[in-house]
Amino acid sequence: MKLYFIRCIVAIFFVGGLLSFSPTGGTFRSETKKTTKTAFRILTSNPYYIIISKKNYELKVFDNEGWYATYPIVFGSRDLSDKMREGDRKTPTGSFKIVVKKIHNKWGPELLLNYPNEESYRRFNDRKAKGMLPANARIGDGIAIHATRPEEEWTVDNFYNWTDGCVSVKYTEMKDLYSYIPVGTPVTIQP
Repeated sequence: MKLYFIRCIVAIFFVGGLLSFSPTGGTFRSETKKTTKTAFRILTSNPYYIIISKKNYELKVFDNEGWYATYPIVFGSRDLSDKMREGDRKTPTGSFKIVVKKIHNKWGPELLLNYPNEESYRRFNDRKAKGMLPANARIGDGIAIHATRPEEEWTVDNFYNWTDGCVSVKYTEMKDLYSYIPVGTPVTIQP
């Protein structure tokens, strides 16, 4: 019986060691992000959601276990208030979701948001009714989370807001984000 117990303990440690082995040796993303949880994780549903803070210039990814990763980002205008209309270069605030994943010919990996959505139209129409916008103003569209060009990652390091209202992530880091974020992921953009 004692020998059987010892063999069971050894087997448990052996199996535990095998299960903790990662064939890639772990994926290091950056000093401000967690490493990949495990190479063998099977997802039955989308565990991710994204919170973007304009104030902090950060895109944070959360999953069922909490904080997962943080990416530095930049926006459109230096004015970080809510998008008012097409052409103002402002990034909208609100709740959205990713509706398309694609590789853009200029920006590379891109996660297109469902802007404008019902909330966006409501705000836009309220502002128009209050005379805050010209009668011919349009709401705009095409807001995405996308990469910088490979040679322009410095824009993120220097907080240089350059987009037309999108959220821009460094090219190398956007490839990482794009690799695991699926269509349907909720995105909240906060002031």
